[in-house]
Amino acid sequence: MAHKLVIVESPAKARTIGGYLGDGYVVESSIGHIRDLPNNAADTPAKIKDKSWGRLAVDVEDGFTPYYVVPRDKKSHISKLKGLLKDADELFLATDEDREGEAIAWHLLDELKPKKDVTVKRMVFHEITKQAILDAAANPRDIAMDLVEAQETRRILDRLYGYEVSPVLWKKVMSGLSAGRVQSVATRLVVDRERQRMAFRAASYWDLEGTFDAGSKHDQRMFPARVHSLDGTRVASGSNFGQDGLLKAGADVVHLDRARAQSLVSALADTTYDVRSVESKPYRRSPYAPFRTTTLQQEASRKLGMSASVTMSVAQRLYENGFITYMRTDSTTLSGGAVEAARSQVRELYGAEYVPDVPRTYTSKVKNAQEAHEAIRPAGESFRTPAQTGLTGDQFRLYELIWMRTVASQMKDAVGQSVSVRIGGAAATGEDIVFSASGRVITFHGFLKAYVEGTDDGGAKDDQETRLPALVEGDAVSAASLSANGHETKPPSRFTEATLIKELEEREIGRPSTYASIIGTILNRGYVYKKGTALVPAWLAFSVIRLMEDHFPRQVSYEFTAAMETVLDEIARGEKDRVTELGEFYYGSDSVQGLHTLVTELGDIDARENATFPVGDADSGIFLRVGKYGPYLEGPDDDGNPLGRRANVPDDLPPDELTLDKAKELLANPAGEEIALGRHPVTGLEVVAKNGRYGPYVTELLPEDAKKSDKPRTGSLFKSMSLDTVTLDDAVKLLSLPRVVGVAPPAEGAEGEAAEGEEITAQNGRYGPYLKKGTDSRSLTSEEQLFTVTLDEALAIYAQPKQRGRAAAAPPLKELGNDPVSGQPVVVKSGRFGEYVTDGEYNATLRKDDSVDAITLERAAELLADRRERGPAKGAKKGAKKAPAKKSAAKKTAAKKTTTTKAAAKKTTAKKTTAKKA
Repeated sequence: MAHKLVIVESPAKARTIGGYLGDGYVVESSIGHIRDLPNNAADTPAKIKDKSWGRLAVDVEDGFTPYYVVPRDKKSHISKLKGLLKDADELFLATDEDREGEAIAWHLLDELKPKKDVTVKRMVFHEITKQAILDAAANPRDIAMDLVEAQETRRILDRLYGYEVSPVLWKKVMSGLSAGRVQSVATRLVVDRERQRMAFRAASYWDLEGTFDAGSKHDQRMFPARVHSLDGTRVASGSNFGQDGLLKAGADVVHLDRARAQSLVSALADTTYDVRSVESKPYRRSPYAPFRTTTLQQEASRKLGMSASVTMSVAQRLYENGFITYMRTDSTTLSGGAVEAARSQVRELYGAEYVPDVPRTYTSKVKNAQEAHEAIRPAGESFRTPAQTGLTGDQFRLYELIWMRTVASQMKDAVGQSVSVRIGGAAATGEDIVFSASGRVITFHGFLKAYVEGTDDGGAKDDQETRLPALVEGDAVSAASLSANGHETKPPSRFTEATLIKELEEREIGRPSTYASIIGTILNRGYVYKKGTALVPAWLAFSVIRLMEDHFPRQVSYEFTAAMETVLDEIARGEKDRVTELGEFYYGSDSVQGLHTLVTELGDIDARENATFPVGDADSGIFLRVGKYGPYLEGPDDDGNPLGRRANVPDDLPPDELTLDKAKELLANPAGEEIALGRHPVTGLEVVAKNGRYGPYVTELLPEDAKKSDKPRTGSLFKSMSLDTVTLDDAVKLLSLPRVVGVAPPAEGAEGEAAEGEEITAQNGRYGPYLKKGTDSRSLTSEEQLFTVTLDEALAIYAQPKQRGRAAAAPPLKELGNDPVSGQPVVVKSGRFGEYVTDGEYNATLRKDDSVDAITLERAAELLADRRERGPAKGAKKGAKKAPAKKSAAKKTAAKKTTTTKAAAKKTTAKKTTAKKA
């Protein structure tokens, strides 16, 4: 019996949709893309291998025709789909409703080649609910070939860019590197920000802060204020200084230094103040628009500590299981049913007074917003509250975020009053000084009851309130306290995933659906690494971006990359021709050089010079070089050789922290170099200090005639020691370990050797200081105890029951609050591998730059999120992963498409279009 075959991308989606469509339908997944341009020479069709453009698999000499292949691991699945198609009378291509999904639908049709009597339909939906699926099946459309053209153009652009530029990086920077049309520009953004930080010069400025008393007639008497002006001229703040540490040109301000600020505090000791002005105005804040892809990624990063890739992975599961609408969208629009569902929940949960008289509508501010989607919202015509979903963990947290934002978008504005007060008085030295205070009171919270957006760089949140006394002009106030406070301007903040996504979108670079993979790529390639939540560029990225700026300036230009997105949008709307645009990109035009010309006429590139960066001033004589095994320093040695000394640069040292002083310190004490401390007073052997792979340590140098079996004594430096300060006395103590504390008395009734008692020693191990008695070890609380613990103290420790497992009896070192993802309490603990944070399910070791005192809940959440991304520890699951099957060239060469065929095809049905393209 004939059936209707429905093909979607994922098995999870297939299971959900299959349950909705019921009998008469067979729903199968394509398991993602079913074919692509070949990844290597082995996959390349034999007929094009000998072509000059064969390695590209794009015929750059004839209309930029792509040659596609089916990967080896997809061949059996294609056979399965063809088998299902044999018994079908209708084929529904139900891939996602975006350019990539449209292209997958076309590839499926082109590869499966259904018979003429099989009706082909394009089935689209933006949520997986029963009603949405039934409506989509009843209202199919044709394949949108303009969208296919746009996606194919993007794929060819990326292939040409990557395959032409990457080999230049292999030859001139390092093998294995890659360049990408958006990836390289994203890396440049991170590098440019670090350059700004390196060029930054801090400015010092002072101001006055005070606590003022409004008097006993006010319920709230005390309020804070900051100096505003001196003799009518504004006092300088951080915004008045440039990146060079100097006041900006034309800044009409008073720059207070420490002495002047402190003298003003003294001169104001007996001053009485009066209220000079009170300015009150209404405060109103409208709800945030519902989520689109980028705003979801940003908020999930701020509130839940999720990376962009984790956010999209969790959202994908929510979508496929029918909890939310499609998660790759530029739109902030809600359907009529969704608006009514949100308003209904507002009325039910918060009351009718929170529902606006007229439904709110939102329009996307994104240029060239992609086609046909709604905002990201809970699925269905009525919304499930988070508690009603049955979800747990990451899926619950992300659904809750989406649900709250959607509901809040249909609530009334938050309203209140903001107040600005000026308070003035005369100093004993004659200056007229004005202080300012500002406050905000929210009288009706409106949508803020449901949702408050997160902020970057510690900015004030929308629901923050600051109350001031009800002052009126002329009121007398007194200063309860005054202080002079020093400040320094701060360099521009490094990008986080959230702020990099925001920057890419504001510059109109790339598409929202690609941001997660772009950030993943630059992290995985080693161009960028994370320090906390900040994205830090490696020196390798500096070398790559320098080469591209010098030799491929247009291809790494922010403006050019943004303009290419506009071109792709115009192709998607049928306004521009694919071949013409690819031709200009690759071969150039009268006004621009093409990529092909740049690569073929590249000229000489001095690889050493490209990888060399002066540290400090140009005449410092110290240089950082990007080498095959990482960055290292070269500088003068003690004999006057200008580049006679080398030192490796720690992988986790950010570029802006490699100052001239730090470089000199590294050159003075490179890893592996010995620092002579003197001769051991007992053995007479030379004692040296070294910086080793596992940290600094001291050791003895054995004589040349020592036996091979002789091993030098070594001892790791305590945490309180450093190579700069360690002395011979310290080293002798360290080398004395392990120390015999004493002999434990024998247990009652013991016989033989046990009757003699057991020796207790104090030892310093990889996981910290400890006592050892036979095979029984007990931890010590500090390294100093290794030298001070007595036999009685040791026996008292052994008299206590031994703590096993995770030492649950030990209290946490610090409590941080609840994890934004798991919702469980996060604490800092001390373990055998050092300090770590845990939410009870996952543990994450603190990094070099972390400390127990300084770590915050946000940093702990980042460490735990990173740990979750890496999955369970090795050995946690049984079984091993199968090695992926190697890809091979498809037996059938992919169909060669021409513009003529496509142009004609656009006038016919989708089924005929794709048949002709085949």
